[in-house]
Amino acid sequence: MNDAFEKLIAQALLFLPKLGASLLIFVGFWFSAEIFYKVILRLGMKSNLNPDLTKLSARVSKLTLLVLGIVTALGTVGIDISALVAGLGLTGFAVGLALKDILSNLVAGILILLYKPFRRHEIISVEGFEGQVIDIDLRYTTIQAKGKKVLIPNSALFTNTICILEPEKEQIDFPEDETISKMKQE
Repeated sequence: MNDAFEKLIAQALLFLPKLGASLLIFVGFWFSAEIFYKVILRLGMKSNLNPDLTKLSARVSKLTLLVLGIVTALGTVGIDISALVAGLGLTGFAVGLALKDILSNLVAGILILLYKPFRRHEIISVEGFEGQVIDIDLRYTTIQAKGKKVLIPNSALFTNTICILEPEKEQIDFPEDETISKMKQE
């Protein structure tokens, strides 16, 4: 029993430097991710880029660096990363099917930010909800509507008709088309 305990202590002492190095690597990636996040947000604000697209870019870069940090730290500890990546591929497929709605909201959010069918501070109407857009996120869009906030999933915004309402202005009279005026006369 005493011999087994000594072997366990010896193995733990051999493992501690690897664990320490992997923790240092992950902390380094974590700090880098935080710095990249803040730098991208500041550059976006200084360049007058779309704030929603800037926020998306910052989040993606932060998440990418964190995942890279985790994979690198696990490799440093001695975990076989190739088997992990293969397992993640199959797991990703199963999770993708399970989280179909969340992923559709994510993709719709990215497309809304890229195509800009509406912008922040515009008044929109969709699925019976009407209000001013106060935030466009990856998962949902927030509108302020008569004393309440409404969170509309981006997939609903991407697949349903959106009416962008303009503030009341003078009514604009468009000249009639010649064919329409002829049809009225007949």
